[in-house]
Amino acid sequence: MKFSTTFILLICILKFSVAQDTAKQIIPGANRMDVYVPLLKGKNVGVFANQTSVIDKANLIDTLLKQGISITKIFTPEHGFRGNADAGAQTTNDVDSATHIPIVSLYGKKLKPTAEDFKNVDVLLFDIQDVGVRFYTYISSLQYFMEAAFENSKPLMILDRPDPNGFYVDGPVLDTNYKSFIGMQPVPVVYGMTIGEYARMLAGEDWFTSDAANKKYDYYKTSAQNSADTPFHFLVIKCEKYDHNSKYQLPAKPSPNLIDMKSVYWYPSTCFFEGTNISEGRGSDKPFEIFGAPSLPKNMYAFVPIAKQGATAPKYVNRICYGWNVKDSVSSLTDNKLHLKYLIEAYKLYLNKDSFFIKPKTNKATDYFFNKLAGNAIFMQQLIEGKSEDEIRASWQPALSAFKQVRKKYLLYNDFE
Repeated sequence: MKFSTTFILLICILKFSVAQDTAKQIIPGANRMDVYVPLLKGKNVGVFANQTSVIDKANLIDTLLKQGISITKIFTPEHGFRGNADAGAQTTNDVDSATHIPIVSLYGKKLKPTAEDFKNVDVLLFDIQDVGVRFYTYISSLQYFMEAAFENSKPLMILDRPDPNGFYVDGPVLDTNYKSFIGMQPVPVVYGMTIGEYARMLAGEDWFTSDAANKKYDYYKTSAQNSADTPFHFLVIKCEKYDHNSKYQLPAKPSPNLIDMKSVYWYPSTCFFEGTNISEGRGSDKPFEIFGAPSLPKNMYAFVPIAKQGATAPKYVNRICYGWNVKDSVSSLTDNKLHLKYLIEAYKLYLNKDSFFIKPKTNKATDYFFNKLAGNAIFMQQLIEGKSEDEIRASWQPALSAFKQVRKKYLLYNDFE
């Protein structure tokens, strides 16, 4: 039995290694400059970008400027242009010190660009590395950016990038009564789509403001007559050599607390702890891979969260927490599903169960942060009732099956099933 287990683990690791070798050949949309740079020539370009917007380790902004492209505005999401701001921390407008281009924060006083922001901008370019998880806010920023583009009749180009969690679909589908910036549309926690595919779904399903939807159709009708000035309205530059079986290695940290690929793989499962009084590992060297609390049994894995860049006020700062370390587990790389057992066990072990979930001042179900992460109040109730992982997962299946049918309409790459 010991030999068999070891052999299985070796096979899993070998499969993952082969996948990583294949992933090295993947060409993100941003790298296909011969396809899209000619469409930007002679235009004033507004670029939505951050530290993940790279071409062979060089920043997209710098690369386009060297190509003679006129960039008049930079737009940035949560964590800012350099990607080092805390989760949830508002960022402000700025001027890039290297290029002197104005930076408009879309995670501060506003989430959506205005007509004023688009002055002196002819074409919009979106290039952000997403992680394929509904409560990761980049897809919410994408929606607002698309809406603003359609409302203001600005051509929008999306440079597609691989989804590092794009090889499965799983989790509860959001009930729009629980809509927030960490979940705006009826999609599961892991939706298995690239940023370009997700954008196509937003547009195709009309998940926009009515004004944006109407302008989108009006613009499509007139785009042929205006083709000399606006050669496209909404265009996705695809990746090459990517499909939904790929295990893509990110070229840069997508945010301060997703520090490596293991944290990216565990994030869909362990981010639920953000809605509880269990530390999700922020302030440690293994965020989302270690988690716990001071009140859990002291014979468990111990760690001490500290204040650091990207996590200036973590839960239980400078206190010993006891819990789990899943960093060296390979299951998250091979199971292709959310892992609920740690969440279930943490609730069972937590002594004061009334304070396990962080309570909002209103005590409304729709205001619980855990419910915003889950996209409903059912998941919380299932944990309280002691439902098993199999029972919880079974309850997701009807909505997941319906979503998969919608998803298929917008895929640009071969699927995993």
